[in-house]
Amino acid sequence: MKKIKKIKIKLNGKFTTINENLSLSIFLKELKIPLKKVAIELNQEIIDKNNLKSIKLKNDDKIEIVHFIGGG
Repeated sequence: MKKIKKIKIKLNGKFTTINENLSLSIFLKELKIPLKKVAIELNQEIIDKNNLKSIKLKNDDKIEIVHFIGGG
């Protein structure tokens, strides 16, 4: 049985360990992030939500998730 390799990323300023070759799309689903109400930044670059499935997370990636809050 093949052992799943782990990588370290930084999510909103905190280090976490995830499986290698995880797509950004799957990672956000696992976190139960409502994509309609957030902006995703990967390594200081805003990500087009249409590209989430094609982006594979790498060791030392830095992800910031910004939630939009309504009000007035």
